Amino acid sequence: MPPTEQRAAGVRIGAPLQGGVGQPDPIILPSLGSLFARRAVRLDVLAAGHPMSAWLQFMAHLARAQDGAAKRAAVMTLPLAEVQRAASAGMPPLAAVTHRRDPSWRAGLAAILDAMDDAAAPEQAQEAASRLAELEPSALEALADAFLSGALPARQAGEAVYVAAALQVYFAALAAGLSPDALRLLPQRRLCPVCGSDPVAGVITAAGKLPGARYLHCGLCATAWNHVRAVCINCGESRALAVQEIEGGNGAVKAETCDVCHGYAKMLYQASDMQVEPMADDLASLGLDMLVAEGGWSRHAPNPLILGG
Repeated sequence: MPPTEQRAAGVRIGAPLQGGVGQPDPIILPSLGSLFARRAVRLDVLAAGHPMSAWLQFMAHLARAQDGAAKRAAVMTLPLAEVQRAASAGMPPLAAVTHRRDPSWRAGLAAILDAMDDAAAPEQAQEAASRLAELEPSALEALADAFLSGALPARQAGEAVYVAAALQVYFAALAAGLSPDALRLLPQRRLCPVCGSDPVAGVITAAGKLPGARYLHCGLCATAWNHVRAVCINCGESRALAVQEIEGGNGAVKAETCDVCHGYAKMLYQASDMQVEPMADDLASLGLDMLVAEGGWSRHAPNPLILGG
């Protein structure tokens, strides 16, 4: 049924974590070789019979374009000393807003645009891609800066989808080259310890060292980090939390709402579906966002691929 007819009922992305019972790994870096390919497969599965099937299939096409760009991405690493200095100062080593990007991210953008240049893309998406292809490097950098700083002009929301996709490849490639042992969780625990961005969703594990652990997943670099459960990831309160989900669903996607800050975040439950993928399952559950928003809660952070959309 269409999202507007649904009702809410209250009450390292990749293979499941392996290992014996113990303490959860604090930080899990992305696996660049499988990240976007797995996301594309998941989007294809979620698109079947979905009210927004055509849009999800377009996003799957975009994820496959990202996978192609990732396979050609230059190997980039930060000096270990630089990473350690950032960790010691409680700062992310790849702070999205202040990081000096290598121009190679634009090569990733060009590869994505080439892969998306076909009749399968919606007309508006093709027009946005054409406008991007005509921009000078300085204009592309300005657009990337605006996206990362949250100052994106609404008129460029279409172009931002592709810019966000290219930046995801770039930051994930950098994150994948880091050493988890050199990283530290940030004092602002809700922020990504690698790039300082907001999580797109959380995953409650059903396997690994400590089943039931919660990992937040960065919407930009795809790093995952452990976060204690039963507290709001935004304000830290625990006295007014609840979960909302689509009535009649399988329980894999829920919104964790807080009546203190009146915010919410998506949580994905592997116990209900081991194949959940944060970016894909978030995109496929926009009906839940609509219902929770109608109830008066505001999302802590938007999905980067629909920011401004």
